[in-house]
Amino acid sequence: MKLSINLTDVELAADDLRRRTLSHMAAPLERMIYLGSTRDYNTGLYYHDGLASRFSDEVACEALANCHREAYRQLLGSSIEDLVLQIDSYIRSTHAAPRDFIAAWKSLQPYRVAVPSSTDPLAVEFLCGNVRIALAIWEAHRDDRSRQRPDASPQLLPVR
Repeated sequence: MKLSINLTDVELAADDLRRRTLSHMAAPLERMIYLGSTRDYNTGLYYHDGLASRFSDEVACEALANCHREAYRQLLGSSIEDLVLQIDSYIRSTHAAPRDFIAAWKSLQPYRVAVPSSTDPLAVEFLCGNVRIALAIWEAHRDDRSRQRPDASPQLLPVR
């Protein structure tokens, strides 16, 4: 028997998630990737141990899904310029070699799997196209800077 979910609890859990976890992630891209990683690929259900211990599995799942959709909508409204800045910030936060990061994102396109379920396919294609364009711009800026100065830092763009 499925328990009904109290919407007030879901909002409290979402606020808790925003305050304790998501507030440390400045950009919608980083939040969407993180929240997508809390979703089980086999069931589509979200899980977060900390939220589930304070609320319930069901409430935590719904709060995570709500925040995931929120980050996705914010990312969908981002300009290409802003996406380039978000990608730059995200690359630096992962501590991955920029060349490896770009190669993986070009071939694996992990941002596709991080999109919330039941999302308009046209909007998903719009976002993924924008991410691919932003990746290409980021890479071109990096390549230009490397040609200008052989010792150029991979930190190309200012972080907001």
